[in-house]
Amino acid sequence: MTWEGRDRLAQAQAALSRSELLLRTAEDLADTTSLVDIRRRVRDLVVSDLKPTYVGLVLAEEGRLRRLVDDEIPRTVETVARQFEVGPEWPTAQAFRRQRIVEITGPGMLREGYGEAALAAFTELGLSSAVCIPLPGVSGPVGVLVLGWDQHHVVDVEERAVLLAVAGYTGRAVERAQRLHERVTVAHQLQRAMLTDLPAVSGLEVAALYRPAVTAELVGGDWYDAYYLDLPGGAGPRALAVTVGDITGHDMQAATLMGQLRSMLRQADIDHPGRGPATSVAALEHACRLVLPQATGSLVHGHLTPRPGGWELTWTNAGHPPPVLLHPGGGVEELTAHDMMFFPTLEQHESHGARTESTRLLPPGTLLVMFTDGLIESPGVDLDAATARLLATLPQYGGDPLPGLLEKLTDAMAGAEGNIDDIVVLAVRVPAAEG
Repeated sequence: MTWEGRDRLAQAQAALSRSELLLRTAEDLADTTSLVDIRRRVRDLVVSDLKPTYVGLVLAEEGRLRRLVDDEIPRTVETVARQFEVGPEWPTAQAFRRQRIVEITGPGMLREGYGEAALAAFTELGLSSAVCIPLPGVSGPVGVLVLGWDQHHVVDVEERAVLLAVAGYTGRAVERAQRLHERVTVAHQLQRAMLTDLPAVSGLEVAALYRPAVTAELVGGDWYDAYYLDLPGGAGPRALAVTVGDITGHDMQAATLMGQLRSMLRQADIDHPGRGPATSVAALEHACRLVLPQATGSLVHGHLTPRPGGWELTWTNAGHPPPVLLHPGGGVEELTAHDMMFFPTLEQHESHGARTESTRLLPPGTLLVMFTDGLIESPGVDLDAATARLLATLPQYGGDPLPGLLEKLTDAMAGAEGNIDDIVVLAVRVPAAEG
C-alpha cells in the first residue's frame, strides 16, 4: 500500500473511531442520574479515543463555577479552589462566559493570558496543553468540560467537532441529573417535614431515625409516628401511640400517601378513645377504601399504657416486619403476631379474619425496636439470616443512649454508606429502675 493509501486508511479509521465515540457517548449518558457518574463516563469515553490525561467537569451554580470533585482522582487542584467566580482569570470561566472553545497550548499562554493562579493549577495537574469546551443547556450554559494532556496537543477541526458533540450530550445529561436531584431533594424535604417531632414522655425514652435510600432517585413512603393518647377519665400519666409503616412504592406519590395515612391514623385513634390499635387500623383501612384505595403497604401500630409493673404494649401488625424486644436480662424476642398487609380494596375474608392485637407488659429496662424493611433487606441476602443478624447485633448497643443506639444499629445492619431502600427505626425504652 502506498503512503497516500495508508494516509487515507488512517483518516477513515480515525473518522470511524470518532463516530463510534459519539454513538457510545449518546448511549452511555442516556441513563446517567448523578453528576459524578456523568463525569466518570465522559472520562472513560474520551480517554479511549482522544487520550487526555485529565478530564474535568466544572458546573455553573448561582453565578459561580464549581469543580465537580471525583474521589477517584488524587487530591490535587480538584480539592483546592473548588469554587471560583465566573471571570476572565481562568480559561474555564472564559469558555463559559463566551460560550466558545478555549485552547491552552502551553504554560506561557496561561501565564500571559490568565495569571499565576491558573498556571499553578495547570502545573499541579501535570498538564502541557488543555481545551475547555462549554456545555450547552436548554436555558443557557450549564458548565464546562475540561480535557488536558501531559504533552503538546493541538485540537484539529475534526476533533473540535467531536468535542462539541460530546459537550452537547454531556450538557443534556447534566441538566437531567440536576433536575432529578432537585426533585428528589424536594421529595426528601417533604418526607422529613411530615415525620414527627417526638413527644417527651414521662417514664419513657423515645427516639427515631430516618435514613433515605442511597439510590438518589428512590423516594419512599416509610414513616414513623408517636403521639399522646388520652386515657379514659383523663387521670394519671398519658398513654403513647407508636407507629412504623411503609407505603408501597418509591416515588412522590408514596411519600404523599404516607403523609395522608399518618394523619388519618391519628384521627382514627382520636375517634376511638379507649379502644385498641386494631380498631384504629381497621377504621383507617375502611376510610381508605373510600378516599385512598391506592394506599397499600404494611405497618405496626401500638399503644403503650402505663401500668404498675411497667408499660403495657398492645399492638397490631398489618404485614410488617416484626418489632423486636430487648429484655432487661439481654434476651431478644421478635413479636411475631401479625395479620395480612394493609390493603384497603381487599376485603377481610374469613380466612384472614378481622384485625387482631396482642399485649405484652414491658418491665423497666425493656427496649422496643420497630423498623421498616430497609434495615434488614438487601439484594442477595437471605431475610432470615438478616433478621438473625439484627437479633444478634441489637444487644451490643442495648445500653447506649437511644439516638446513638439507632445510628450504630443502622450502620451495622445497612452500612454507614446507606442502603438501597429507605430506613426508619423507632425505639422506645422503659428506663431501668434506679438503684
